[in-house]
Amino acid sequence: MTKTVAMMQPYWFPYLGYFQLIHASDVFVLGDDLQYVTGGWINRNRMLSNGEPMLFSLPLKKFHSHVAINQRELSDNVGEMMNKLLRTLSMQYSRAPHRHEVMALLQRLMLHPEKNLARYLEHSLRELCAYLGITTPIVRASDLPIHDVQDKQDRVIKTARCLDADLYLNAIGGMALYDADYFSRHGMQLRFHRMDELCYTQFRDPFVANLSIIDVLMFNSVERVRQFLPCFSSLKPQPSNASQYLASSPSPIALEMLP
Repeated sequence: MTKTVAMMQPYWFPYLGYFQLIHASDVFVLGDDLQYVTGGWINRNRMLSNGEPMLFSLPLKKFHSHVAINQRELSDNVGEMMNKLLRTLSMQYSRAPHRHEVMALLQRLMLHPEKNLARYLEHSLRELCAYLGITTPIVRASDLPIHDVQDKQDRVIKTARCLDADLYLNAIGGMALYDADYFSRHGMQLRFHRMDELCYTQFRDPFVANLSIIDVLMFNSVERVRQFLPCFSSLKPQPSNASQYLASSPSPIALEMLP
């Protein structure tokens, strides 16, 4: 029987496709020891504001640029900033049908006392998975006995072997980064996750796609969100068409792959 593993950096309230990837895996690896990407989606995302996407961020302490995610810390004033963000979310989604239950969840997650960035994000992702009934085991990359990594592909192969997996499922943005023949030579299958085009009722048209999972939860019941989880394609590698798939990838968040 095929065992599927997926691996991504921990993100802050990522888009729906991230949770589809977790749900589709037999085990999900959080790349907590990977390099922090400045200007990426690790500690920021987008909400709906007056019919337009609006960026929101998790404040971090200043640090050297070339450090791992699990070496970054939240800023000293993060509590104040999270309370301010909670007020903004409450205002922007004041008429959303599931505002009350989602705001209660967000308050618990945003005001969590953990100051280490990786652990803070891990707590949020685990709680969101529990909220959605996603039971996939989640492990930290830093807890796995992976050594002497040569490159991103070698990391994946060694991680999969460590977890007795034989299929690696990656977000579609990594199609140009991985060599199917390399995986095949190491006895691994390679597939790429591409979320279907999904839409739901927001406040008004046109629909604003691929916002944070917060937006999805505000407008949809948990039962409805669970119905969205299998709505994706699992694609075999097609290097000649990689640019086509990248162009149709549903979210910029999906384009951040393992370094």
